[in-house]
Amino acid sequence: MNYPEKARRVIDLEIHELTRLRERVGASFGSAIDLLLGCLAARRKLVVCGVGKSGNIGRKLAATLNSTGATAVNLNVGDALHGDLGVIDEGDLVIMLSYSGETNEIIDLLPHLKRLSVSILAVTGGASSTLARHADVVLDVAVSQEACPLNLAPTSSTTTMLVLCDALAMVLLEARGFQADDFARLHPGGSLGRALLTKVSDVMRSGDQVAVVTPQTSVREALEAMTRARSGAAIVRSPEGRLAGVFTHGDFVRAFQKDAAIAEKPVQDYMTPRPVTILAGKLAAEVLATLEHSRVDDIVVIDDDGHPVGMVDTQDITRLKLV
Repeated sequence: MNYPEKARRVIDLEIHELTRLRERVGASFGSAIDLLLGCLAARRKLVVCGVGKSGNIGRKLAATLNSTGATAVNLNVGDALHGDLGVIDEGDLVIMLSYSGETNEIIDLLPHLKRLSVSILAVTGGASSTLARHADVVLDVAVSQEACPLNLAPTSSTTTMLVLCDALAMVLLEARGFQADDFARLHPGGSLGRALLTKVSDVMRSGDQVAVVTPQTSVREALEAMTRARSGAAIVRSPEGRLAGVFTHGDFVRAFQKDAAIAEKPVQDYMTPRPVTILAGKLAAEVLATLEHSRVDDIVVIDDDGHPVGMVDTQDITRLKLV
C-alpha cells in the first residue's frame, strides 16, 4: 500500500475544496464583516458556539478573535441550555458553527437567541438548513466530498470551516486597523511577547560594543576595532557622521582571497556601501523579519536622521530569547 500517495490524495481533496470555497466568497462575507464591526463598535461581544468538531473550531475562532483584540467568548451549547445563556447580552453577535445546520442542540438554542434579540452569523454547509433560515448572515462552507475514503469522517468540511473562520478573524483585524503594537499588548508573555514589546534600541549593540571606522581606515585597523568590540562587522561612518557602509568579516575574507596584501589599504575599497539598516525605534520583531528577508548576520541601526547609532547581530537575538 502506497501510504504517501494516499496522504497526497487527502491533501489534494482538501485543496480542491478550499479552492471551491475561495470562489464562493462574496457579498455575504462582506455582510458578515459589517456585522462583526458593528457589534464591536457598540462595545458588545462576539459569542461563538458549535457542537462536536464545529465546537472545536469555534473555540479556536474565539481564541483568535481575543488574541487580535476582538472580545469573544466561547459558549458551550449544552451549558447554554442549562443556565449559561446569561453570558449573552442584547446587542451581542452570536456566531454559530454547524456543518449540517440541523444539529439538535443548535436548533434547540435558536428560539432562546431570538428572544434575546441578538444577531446570528451562521457558518454552515447547509445553506437551506434550519440554522441558515434563522440567521442574519450565512457563510456557506459546503463541500462536495470529504477527504475520508469512506466520505464519512469530517475532514474537508472541517478544513473549510476552519479556514473561513481564519479569514473572518484576519479580515476583521485589517478592517479595525489592528497593528503590531496592539498585538504586542495582548501577548506580553513568551518569546512572541518579548519580540513585540522590545524595541531595536533595546537589543542593539552600542558604545564599545560596536566597531566604528572611517572610509580611510585601513583594513588592519578595522579588523583590530572589530576584535576589540567582539563584533563580526564594523560600521563605516563618514567624517560628517553619516553611514558610509559596513565592513564585515565576510568582506575581508572575500577580499583577502583575491589580494593577500590588503592590510594597509582603505576599508572603503572593500566595504558594503549600502548595508541593511533599521530604525532604532522599530520593534524587535521587525529585526527578525529583516534578518530573515535579507539573509545577513548584521544590521546597522540608524536614527531618524540616518546617522548610525548601533548594530544588531543575529547572536543578540538568540541570546535575548527573541526567537
